[in-house]
Amino acid sequence: MHIKWKKIIITALDIVLAIYLIIAVTSWNKPDESKLLCTQVNINISDSNNAGFLTATEIKQILKKAHLYPLNKKISDINPRKIEEALKVGPFVNTAECYKTKDGHINIYITQRMPIIRIKSNNGADYYLDDNGGILPNSKYTSDLIIATGNIDNNFARLYIAPLAKAISASPLWLNQIEQINVLPDRGIELVPRIGNQIIFMGYLPRNNGPWKRKHDINIFVTKKLSRLEKFYRYGLSQAGWNKYSYIDLEFDNQIICRKRDEKTEKAEEEALLKQPKSEQAEEIQRTEEEEREKARKEVKHQEDATAGLTE
Repeated sequence: MHIKWKKIIITALDIVLAIYLIIAVTSWNKPDESKLLCTQVNINISDSNNAGFLTATEIKQILKKAHLYPLNKKISDINPRKIEEALKVGPFVNTAECYKTKDGHINIYITQRMPIIRIKSNNGADYYLDDNGGILPNSKYTSDLIIATGNIDNNFARLYIAPLAKAISASPLWLNQIEQINVLPDRGIELVPRIGNQIIFMGYLPRNNGPWKRKHDINIFVTKKLSRLEKFYRYGLSQAGWNKYSYIDLEFDNQIICRKRDEKTEKAEEEALLKQPKSEQAEEIQRTEEEEREKARKEVKHQEDATAGLTE
């Protein structure tokens, strides 16, 4: 009986000693925040160099306006939670994380909402959409984003234009080739390419009330249409010339309907050519044809390089 009590006392003393050592080590390693000042603020923003709205300077200005910028303040007076909440109020911030370091630094990590398209509708609206269909207000931001124009209200923009833009942007070829989406009064979709003077009519986006099904159907719809257009680019326009047609209709699955350029425009060009001496006419015709073919060959080669791995 005497031996058991002795063991219990020794065990209790060991536990107390271990707790004391843990508390002592922790207190020794913990800096005295009452005297420590913030000497550096590190602001890290995801995708800051890739079509993002936010910069470290803008984050600094937001915190200064809220009197929360931590530089040269006592570490004990800095509240990371308040900094996070102040940043999350901004329309372009997706997530914000802030924490202190033992050497007096404040680290701020931000993920931002990324714009995928700019909306400039007939009703005067001007804003951006992110890849989830969220509306981002207009700003001084500039980029080579696709612009959507025409008969667009906020609901149609969020539910249909956003997934359409996301599907187009998934392909490097079409992200670089398509510069504008135009919505007709009957909600038909037109595309305006960067190269070529034609308008491309895709048809009508599939309508569905379920968000997942709607996004899925639009993605399939866009993929099929643009796959057919890619083949037409490679095997049709590369031979006929990029300015041969003014309108390309992809609405029907079993055919591509093309409309030639306006006759008045072509006639004016022909008349201007006829006014030149015959020797210059021949040279001009040959030069124009050769340039057109060479331009088509280069563009097809560029597209093939940009879409390496795509099946024809």
